[in-house]
Amino acid sequence: MSGSARTRRQVLGLLATGLAVSRAPAAAGAGPAPRVAALDWSMLETLVALGVEPVAAAELLRFREDAVEPALPPSVVDIGLRGAPNFELLHLVGPDLILSSPYYTRHLAALERIAPVMSLPFFVPGEPPLPKALDALGALGARLGREAAARAARAGAEAEFDRLAARLAPFATRPTYVINLGDARHFRAFGADSMFGNVLDRLGLPNAWTSASRFSFAAPVPLEELAARPEARIVIVSDIPPAARAGLETSVLWASLPPVREGRVCRLANVNPHGGIFAARRFARLLAAALEAA
Repeated sequence: MSGSARTRRQVLGLLATGLAVSRAPAAAGAGPAPRVAALDWSMLETLVALGVEPVAAAELLRFREDAVEPALPPSVVDIGLRGAPNFELLHLVGPDLILSSPYYTRHLAALERIAPVMSLPFFVPGEPPLPKALDALGALGARLGREAAARAARAGAEAEFDRLAARLAPFATRPTYVINLGDARHFRAFGADSMFGNVLDRLGLPNAWTSASRFSFAAPVPLEELAARPEARIVIVSDIPPAARAGLETSVLWASLPPVREGRVCRLANVNPHGGIFAARRFARLLAAALEAA
């Protein structure tokens, strides 16, 4: 056996020992909490909203940077990439349930050899995702026997949206572009079939982008399309790449856009555009704070 193989087996063995110890109930006489692993981030958010800490999840470093919320403790095991999880490590974790989504159906057979899989769709082309995120609370709550927690989580989310909608009523007279910048000449556009666009509608704010969302790894929409609604405001979600930020500072096209020229641009901190209920609530809160501050 090679040295690298021995090292890998030693690491996995130590991890397995630690996981075996961590499976003991916290209190005498109490049943163990459900051991749930999450491959999909939206399902991960749903699980935490029910008050259940995952035993494992995918791409935790990126999740903590891109999604920010919910905060996850260091004890959660990182099982690797969402698109290429570490099945051996996931097997060692020993979950009772694995949370996935239709994005990862190619892994279904391998996952089912480890534990039962629950997969829910959040993002379907042409359909609003917020109702699906809210319904997912009830579906997962029923699966885990946490129906009361699911009802409380949904009621809390609806109440927060109602409060923020009332605060933002004065801003409803102007349409809003919600975008994410890819470079100094292109952006990603969030329509009603995105979580950001759907939350915008839930808050009573008209979306300036009336077509379907156009969101991909390479930002697909030319910057000049923001000139179509000169009366709009522009809300930029998440970090702007350094090269794009430098390009915008000298861009005549960007400076000539009426919302930019007239100071109707807001910037929000990182929010996961493909998130669930935590992402929806985080976006709503950050948006309300930015608009009121502006």
